[in-house]
Parts: sequence; C-alpha cells; structure tokens
Amino acid sequence: MKENYMVCNCMQVSYAKIADALDTHERFDNVISAFEEIQKQTHCSTGCGGCHQKVLDVISEIMMGK
Repeated sequence: MKENYMVCNCMQVSYAKIADALDTHERFDNVISAFEEIQKQTHCSTGCGGCHQKVLDVISEIMMGK
C-alpha cells in the first residue's frame, strides 16, 4: 500500500503524512514551495537528507493526481 510507504525514515514520514499535509493547504504553484511547507510540517528531509528526492517525487506525484 502506497499510503504506508515510508518516505523519510529519519523522521518517520509516510506517503500518507505527506498527502495529508498537502491537503491541509490551498493549491501550491510548484513542487519546491510545496516541499518547503511539507518540510515545515513534517520535518521530512531534515535528518540525513537522503530522502530529499523521494519527498519531491511523492509531492510531484500527488500534485499531478496520480
């Protein structure tokens, strides 16, 4: 299940947490501004940083409605 997929292991941020955080905001214009807001809420990609691209990919996928 995609919802249970752990995107950021350091901060224990799942795909579902990112999707929920995106849903709490009005529409974002781009992935980078969405990433910055998601990072503030979930603290993803603030530990080792190894998940940075995975987080961007998940945000992009969600924003595109896949």
